[in-house]
Amino acid sequence: MGETSDQQRRSLAALAATPGWAGVCAASGMDDETAAAVLSAAGQLAEGVMIPLDVTADREGCRMEGGRVRVPGAYHGAWAAYAAGGWIGLDLPEALGGSGLPVSLQAMAAQIFDRSCPAFNMATGASRSGAVLLAERAPDLAAEWVPALIAGERAATICISEPGAGSDVGRLRTRAVREDGVWRVTGQKIWISFGDHDLVPRIGHCLLARTSDQPGTRGISLFLVPNLRADGGDNGVTPVRIEEKMGLHGSPTCVLAFEGAEAHLIGEVDRGLPQLFTMIELMRLQTGGQGLGLATRACDVAEAYAQERAQGGDPRLPPVPIARHPDVQRQLAQMRARTEVLRAAVAELGCTMDLARADPAGRYPDAGAYAAFLLPLIKAFGAETGFDVANRGIQVLGGAGYTAEWPLERAARDARVLSIYEGTTGMQALDFLERRTVKDRAGLDAFLSRAEALEGPGAEVITRFAALARALPGALPDGRLWIADDWLRCGWLALTALLAPRVAQWDATAAEAATAQIVERFEVHASAVRAAL
Repeated sequence: MGETSDQQRRSLAALAATPGWAGVCAASGMDDETAAAVLSAAGQLAEGVMIPLDVTADREGCRMEGGRVRVPGAYHGAWAAYAAGGWIGLDLPEALGGSGLPVSLQAMAAQIFDRSCPAFNMATGASRSGAVLLAERAPDLAAEWVPALIAGERAATICISEPGAGSDVGRLRTRAVREDGVWRVTGQKIWISFGDHDLVPRIGHCLLARTSDQPGTRGISLFLVPNLRADGGDNGVTPVRIEEKMGLHGSPTCVLAFEGAEAHLIGEVDRGLPQLFTMIELMRLQTGGQGLGLATRACDVAEAYAQERAQGGDPRLPPVPIARHPDVQRQLAQMRARTEVLRAAVAELGCTMDLARADPAGRYPDAGAYAAFLLPLIKAFGAETGFDVANRGIQVLGGAGYTAEWPLERAARDARVLSIYEGTTGMQALDFLERRTVKDRAGLDAFLSRAEALEGPGAEVITRFAALARALPGALPDGRLWIADDWLRCGWLALTALLAPRVAQWDATAAEAATAQIVERFEVHASAVRAAL
């Protein structure tokens, strides 16, 4: 358990330090002993099965053969082991074959797998979030599909993007038409992770299609479109090609064509996009966890290398470990600080989502709004942290880090896409500015109420953040949009101010590094925001 035990320790400490964790445990019947057992089991699967996959998946990649996508051969045993362990259904209802555990615990387990082989875990994440979508939005479909998804007998995808209408969902052209009581979908979808593969025979595509001529997203509905009909016959779903990518070679990104494919309506007609957010929100949390897993690996590799690599020092004496060099110490401290703040942020969002879901008595009335406030921050900076920490780790290793002998060059390639899928950083910035600050202050107010007791540099940052938030609605729209990215970064630094004292409970050095320049860094972005007011 050497490679993941420290990750488990830090993750358990992050949950324990999160104020909402006690409420999550009370609502779910969880306790710290159960959480420790789950993360220990995740570590065992990661070390025994998934870590060895990473090099193989990157080198072997995926290929088209006989009209189907073939994944690396070693994936089949890993998929069976993952499903047998109940990991796909960890937070799904027990009545459907799941374990009924909290989202926060699932997120902490998933980032252990993402540390080990993020390309493989792309498949498991889509199936799990698709199962949650069906369980919440389509009870009839869920009865058939969710137990099969949890058992690893079927898989799921999310199908949104199209040529010429990537993130502009209101311009998608795939159409669903009802004929003789059956919905049929025709169109093309692109950028579909694990859009086709040979791990399972039947794949259900959670797909948006236009069902009316209403403009924008108002005429779009949500469907489950299986690649095969119930009788095993072809359903008019064809993988056209696999994209050649910078990283995640073991995750087939497909172009899919739909020709009159039979489809099952999920939820209400013309309400597809808001209903799909059940899945999108989970996948944005997953992106934060992917960044956390990759950043954790980068820290572990760089710290171990710095202790072993001897160079420099008094030329009359043996060389010293580079971990003793001040500049290397600085880089390692910054890497670990960013990683541990992200760990606290993932725990905070996971617990908040749990409280929003399991709160019939209304004891946490602002949990839903607070989760919505946190989501663009964790998605954007989970992605950025994963890539930046891996990139900095390469710098610590020097020339060795640039070679395939070490995993950091692969981690950097794999992490680069995190800031693109599930909504680019620019989209997260616009959401955080316009929806979470200007149009609806409920989540912002929930955050500020949680930060009231802060003292020291963190309190100063929160005070400045709150003042800017009050002024932003008065800015001209064009000026506001220009500084959306700066405002997003102000938000992350404000969240860092809230979380850094928690990080001190398991890594005092990382907490100190996280707050060392927080006021100055905040001022850089705050000055740009003030210029737009």
